[in-house]
Amino acid sequence: MAETAILIANGDLRLSANQTCWAAQSAVEEKVMAAVRSFGYQIERGHPYDEAKQHGFIDSQKYGMEVFRNIPPTAPLIVVEAVWQYSHHVLHGLFTHQGPILTVANWSGQYPGLVGMLNLNASMTKAGIPYSSLWSENFDDEFFLNGLKRWLAGEKLIHDTSHAKPLGSFKLPKEAEELGASFARELRRNKSIMGVFDEGCMGMYNAIIPDELLHPTGVFKERLSQSALYAEMLTVSDAEAQQVRDWLDAKGMKFITGPNPATDLTDDQILGQCKMYIAALRIADDFGCDTIGIQYQQGLKDLAPASDLVEGLLNNVDRPPVNSRDGARVLYEGKALPHFNEVDECVGLDALVTNRLWISLGYDPETTLHDVRYGEDYNGEYVWVYLISGSVPPQHNIGGYAGTVSERQPPMFFRLGGGTIKGVSKPGEIVWSRVFVDAGILKADIGRAKIVELPKEETERRWSETNPQWPIMHAVTYGVSRDQFMARHKSNHINVAYAPSAADANKALAAKAAAFRDMGIDVTICGTNHGLE
Repeated sequence: MAETAILIANGDLRLSANQTCWAAQSAVEEKVMAAVRSFGYQIERGHPYDEAKQHGFIDSQKYGMEVFRNIPPTAPLIVVEAVWQYSHHVLHGLFTHQGPILTVANWSGQYPGLVGMLNLNASMTKAGIPYSSLWSENFDDEFFLNGLKRWLAGEKLIHDTSHAKPLGSFKLPKEAEELGASFARELRRNKSIMGVFDEGCMGMYNAIIPDELLHPTGVFKERLSQSALYAEMLTVSDAEAQQVRDWLDAKGMKFITGPNPATDLTDDQILGQCKMYIAALRIADDFGCDTIGIQYQQGLKDLAPASDLVEGLLNNVDRPPVNSRDGARVLYEGKALPHFNEVDECVGLDALVTNRLWISLGYDPETTLHDVRYGEDYNGEYVWVYLISGSVPPQHNIGGYAGTVSERQPPMFFRLGGGTIKGVSKPGEIVWSRVFVDAGILKADIGRAKIVELPKEETERRWSETNPQWPIMHAVTYGVSRDQFMARHKSNHINVAYAPSAADANKALAAKAAAFRDMGIDVTICGTNHGLE
């Protein structure tokens, strides 16, 4: 490497998040730069620390373009992430950059960098941008240092992905083939509507499925506005909202409330969320939506409390009943209305397919996404921390509603508060999946995992390393190591659904793989314990 390497740090759009997270980011950057210099190479930051803003992140697309105008187009570029980041702040520059690109994340659940890096990696994969990637806890381990040395010498890093095999390598059971073919035929014939409340949440370019890739599956977008959702919330009476709250109280769900709306979850915030729940169902019914996604993080965050309570309830079959405006019907009675958190359309398509297939198999159809937050060994097994901001159906939690607690969202991210759906995911067998776009091709990875129950002390410790207000899932992926997963997974999100047993989960995986394939999606089976030959 003849040229000086340039380091950039992409961040959040929200000033409070960037300020809070800067100390962790700065510490990681120092370790990465020291490692680069230890191999005799030069490195410098591509943009300064901003004294007025009190952080050194790229915090908008506008600023990102300014930064890239001053970066030599062929310079080796290292994107270091210890935080969540908005990929569109830098995607433009990465798209035209001619030099090698390396993304680096810290292996920590704190803010977290690896979630941000996975999103950026997936966005670059969709855009067809070549890149290499590394991750580390302390940036002094052999995996990181060896990989960094090779990349600095001009090598593109290729990690082990032998756990991922094309669906054509396996023989699917006849029952799965028939169910998948029937499902794909029915979806194309009758079609389905995906309600999208504003696209592109938090810069997640990877979460937008181009219409020309989505339409052949039989699913079409209804582009809805969050302003319409807010307007509909204003028409919902306090009495209607209170009925939703009373229903949840009667189910045994606990709300940890306090008097200060700036830091506490208040009853008014909860009622606002109940109004959003009612409004979302009514708009979905108006437009005939089979799945919906609310962006929230931009726009609604300045008007209403968090949408996560709403999202988790929508994902649950057993949920507070909501009448049509004229009171003549119960909307989506006895059904979940699958919600794709952070308007991740890849999850929306996945959740729609999963919900219908699971119903046809006689399984509980609740499905949700989690962030792949981080993980650690526990008693000889690698146990992932899957953690999302609250949009988990109570059916997934130990104890259901009675085992579910709602706590105030962190003020750093959620200024107007709102409660989560906090709980510990019940032990059992799941099918995990991710639909993603790879340079113009719609693809899906599918695998199997078991959810384990850890001692309370260990769960609390892991919560303390992340966000203790959010629901947690302890997952062990079958036949997929930590580094294999990181090398292959093309999203910060992972979609999960339970099955009654391991055999049932294998049956569901095969049926889902067949359905995806017959919908025109390129399917890869990941790991082991999936029951396929």
